[in-house]
Formats: sequence, structure tokens, C-alpha cells
Amino acid sequence: MKTMVRAGSGQADSADAAASKTGGRRRRAAPRGAGIVSSSHLVSPKAMELSEFEFGLIVAWHAFSRWCVRCMAAAGGAELGFTDVVLLHHLCHRAREKKLADICFVLNYEDTHVVAYGLKKLVAAGLAQAARQGKEVFYSPTPEGEALVQQYRAVRENCLVQSLDTELNADIGELARLLRTMSGMYDQAARAATSL
Repeated sequence: MKTMVRAGSGQADSADAAASKTGGRRRRAAPRGAGIVSSSHLVSPKAMELSEFEFGLIVAWHAFSRWCVRCMAAAGGAELGFTDVVLLHHLCHRAREKKLADICFVLNYEDTHVVAYGLKKLVAAGLAQAARQGKEVFYSPTPEGEALVQQYRAVRENCLVQSLDTELNADIGELARLLRTMSGMYDQAARAATSL
């Protein structure tokens, strides 16, 4: 369904749906309210929805971070922070050794020192191992790390997946694609801002 937004009006026309319901005539949607935002001074008449998206992203990010840490604690990894949890999962992904630069690239971490510190913590905890190949160091999970990830999966299935309405799966997939697109837009905007 194609949605057209009029800049500054806050009104949206759902052209296809409205035309089919009114015999080919377009029906105007009800005017939108102010939206749910956390920084009203940033709301642009051109894209109010962007401010709503950003507020939703902030709230979802903190909820997801908190969930990852609490889920890992319930699985037996109470000493791990968010970055450590994400790194351990990524090390277990596809059962391939990974080097620091590739980990940072895939997870979109700009600060390699944060990732290097997290990897050192995982190695010290016996959850990951490092192997030097020439000038590169490659990381992989230990059997203990893999077992902890399986415990995490069990907690996730029990506490999160079971409460998920599976009818939302298609919407969640669309949202994931939108988040990847928006990630690229924010990265490009960050590069542009850096060059000012």
C-alpha cells in the first residue's frame, strides 16, 4: 500500500486502500496528532514520523540491551555486559573463526577498542579463544561459550519467544529490513555531518 505524506500538514492519504473502499474516490485520513516523541524541538514538518521512529528506537534499544543482559544472567553469564553478550553470540554464528576488524564491521561498531576489550573479557572468562594466524588474531567460542549460548537460547525461547504473537512475524521481518535501511541512512548522515 502506497502512503503519501504532505509536508507540514501531518495528514496521510492511503491512496490504494481509500480508493478501493470509496469506489475510486480518495478519502482523506484523519489528521495526525503531535506524535509520541522525546525531543519536540527536533520535529520537522517534513518528517514528523522520523522523530517518532527515533524515540521508538531509543526506547527499544534500551529495552533490548536490558533484555540481553538479563537473559544472559539467567542463563549463567551474570558477569557479561551487553557488548560481551552480542560478541559471544556473533562468535558462535556459523561456526567460523572471526577477526576483530570483521566483527566490528558486521556488528557496526566504530570503536574497535570496545570490541577488543569485550573479546579479552570473553577469553579471560573461558568463553572464547584466540588463535594467531600470521599477523591476525582469530576468535572463536570455547565449548563453555557454546554451552552458555545454548542456555541463553533456552531462556529466550521460554521468556520471549513463547509470548510472541506469531502473526507479527511478517511485520517484524519488515521492521528488520527498515532498520537496516535506516542504519545506512544514519551512517551516511553521520559521514556528511563529520565533513561539515
